[in-house]
Amino acid sequence: MNVLVEKVKEVLSSVLPITVIVLILHFIATPLETPILIRFILGAFLIVLGLSIFLFGVDIGITPIGNLMGSNLTKTNKVWIVVVTGIFLGFLISIAEPDLHILAEQVDFVTSGLISKLSIVVVVSIGIALLLALGLVRIVYNFPLYKMLTILYLIILVLALFTSPEFLAISFDASGATTGALTVPFILALAIGTSALKKDSKASEKDSFGLVAITSTGAIIAVMIMNILSKTDKMTGTLDFKLPESDSIIANFIKEIPSTSKEIFIALLPMLILFLIFQKLSFKLSKKAFMKILKGLVYTFIGLVLFLVGVNAGFMDVGSIIGYKLASFENKSIVIIVGFILGLLTILAEPAVHVLTNQIEEVTSGYVNKKLVLIALSIGVGFAVALSMIRIIIPEIQLWHYLLPGYIISIALTYFAPKLFVGIAFDSGGVASGPMTATFILAFAQGAADRIEGANVLVDGFGVIAMVALTPLIALQALGLIYKVKSVKGGIENSGKHS
Repeated sequence: MNVLVEKVKEVLSSVLPITVIVLILHFIATPLETPILIRFILGAFLIVLGLSIFLFGVDIGITPIGNLMGSNLTKTNKVWIVVVTGIFLGFLISIAEPDLHILAEQVDFVTSGLISKLSIVVVVSIGIALLLALGLVRIVYNFPLYKMLTILYLIILVLALFTSPEFLAISFDASGATTGALTVPFILALAIGTSALKKDSKASEKDSFGLVAITSTGAIIAVMIMNILSKTDKMTGTLDFKLPESDSIIANFIKEIPSTSKEIFIALLPMLILFLIFQKLSFKLSKKAFMKILKGLVYTFIGLVLFLVGVNAGFMDVGSIIGYKLASFENKSIVIIVGFILGLLTILAEPAVHVLTNQIEEVTSGYVNKKLVLIALSIGVGFAVALSMIRIIIPEIQLWHYLLPGYIISIALTYFAPKLFVGIAFDSGGVASGPMTATFILAFAQGAADRIEGANVLVDGFGVIAMVALTPLIALQALGLIYKVKSVKGGIENSGKHS
């Protein structure tokens, strides 16, 4: 109970700032209708409750399963078993990720059915599966993460030359969508379990991070190859943007529960089946430990359902309305400023961000401060949203104008930043673009783009998630360089005292 209360306090301090900002905007700039405002407040309450229960469930359910599977894989000492199991796990987890299904539905809609939802889900899941296996092999063979990321992003840059502009945004968004609230805790735990058996503790610490980063590049590469092979024409589609007319407050929430519950149940089912199979074959946990993990999975299910119902029924509409109303102002700079503030605060309410930052603090025994990582992430995502708003206001600025230099800087930094921070930074890139950011920020951007003349709602909307996935790579590696400089200074001062 004490642990759950701690989680509620932690989540409340994350969700409260964005709620306050929306209320301030309601009173001074973008007045909301009473039913919409009440729905937003009720959504915020469900997000706090759901996120707290989810994080508690991850601690006692998802993380132990991933750790156990990772350590069991390494014990086999057979690379082919690591590869086959990695492909199998990667495909199962990815195909069940709710965020990926949401993105795939959007792609289906944008392309007027030309690219079906099923094809996107399957193609992305294959990419994720292959790269998860590659990432696990990297840990086993101690292949440097920065070298692997350099190779993977060089492949992506080459493929980008042959990818259509619309698909460029979708491919980067796919990598964000596949690293959702369910996938991230499992992949992180799998990496920690696999690397924990290394005799070298420093190598083990470094290799605990980076698997999410490698895995998410699989989604980018897979979608780009699909676009190049299918040679699709320019995509068409429009966003029928309407402000909500329903005065019903509770109806929206009740309507969301069945579909969300079904999605989360299907998402968690493969993990439950895998756990039961492994328990029978190799885990052989005591009844008490077995029941604790099952309880954790139940908490994860309840928490994710409450969280996503709160986001979809309470937060989404408000994001669109605020974006639309702010873009109606003659002075468009207000959209950029509010975009920066919202980006700064929304990231704090991401479920997977809390899972990652807790694991960073745990793995590094407190050396890397959780709060500092959150601050760096917030600033990075704030700039991502602000730059996206500039792109919506100035149609001449294209997405690749940001992505190309951004990824060149990110890869260059991998050669100078401490290797632990390289893994943390690239994992954070995928983690930042979770359900909260993808829904509220995406809705805000689409609302603004719908109001601003010359902006393409769908292309600009998709690009926001790609930007949110990029900026943490630079922000956290920069934080790593600060740590590096401080530790060098500390070393010089200490040696001076001794002399």
